[in-house]
Amino acid sequence: MSNKTQQAFVPDESNTRLLRDAFGRFATGVTIVTAQTPEGVVAITASSFSSVSLTPPMVLWSPDRNSRRFPYFEAAEHYAIHVLAADQQDLCYSVAKDAAGLRDLDLALNAEGVPVLEGCLARFECSRHAVYDGGDHAIVLGVVNRAEMREEGEALAFFKGQMGRVTGH
Repeated sequence: MSNKTQQAFVPDESNTRLLRDAFGRFATGVTIVTAQTPEGVVAITASSFSSVSLTPPMVLWSPDRNSRRFPYFEAAEHYAIHVLAADQQDLCYSVAKDAAGLRDLDLALNAEGVPVLEGCLARFECSRHAVYDGGDHAIVLGVVNRAEMREEGEALAFFKGQMGRVTGH
């Protein structure tokens, strides 16, 4: 490996774009998180999802505190995290552009009244366990009450600011 292709830097306020680009070198899956509010379903796309624990079953995700959607998710006692399939890219963009992007869909509600999407690779229906400070983001830790998964399908992935697909063999 040649060092000529490497760029070293100390992250600070003057180079946040560079840091964001470095973070983007980690390929992630793409999720949509849904919650119910007095105004109806609210949704947000997130690539900051991770499994945490099997016993008890826990996951985390990290919404941006500066997002207009943040207060809904910070307050949500229950929410669902949907791992998107590659054929759900249009749905991903729809939600990314509009917090109410799902309101025109006839969505099923889970036992806690959270709107859930069908056809995802996996879905985790969660109860909020804790919200931790994570700088300009929050770290939302949830207990998985129910999970569902699809056996077939390619994953929607995010890498270097671009959407793509990941196939399993």
